[in-house]
Amino acid sequence: MRYCFALDLKDDPALITEYEQYHEKIWPEIEASIQSAGITDMEIYRIGNRLFMIMETDASFSFERKAVMDAENPTVQKWETLMWTYQQALPMAKPGEKWLPLNRIFKL
Repeated sequence: MRYCFALDLKDDPALITEYEQYHEKIWPEIEASIQSAGITDMEIYRIGNRLFMIMETDASFSFERKAVMDAENPTVQKWETLMWTYQQALPMAKPGEKWLPLNRIFKL
């Protein structure tokens, strides 16, 4: 299954550069966590301070299971806290929401 999400970065060139540097080689524990949740591929794109993520998953993936796994993993929590220093919620996000799912409106 393919999922697409959006999130903003803080509009600060130095912070955006740092964020991109962290993503040149993510922590091995984060990569392992992503893969063990059933995520088979993940890409993040940026324009300005807007991020767009494409996530491909296998049949074992569920958002609920991923949330539990993340909550129980101190390294994931540390990574998420660190990343939040660079990220900011989209204007339409509810309190506590980060990456918001996008609705597909066209397919060829």
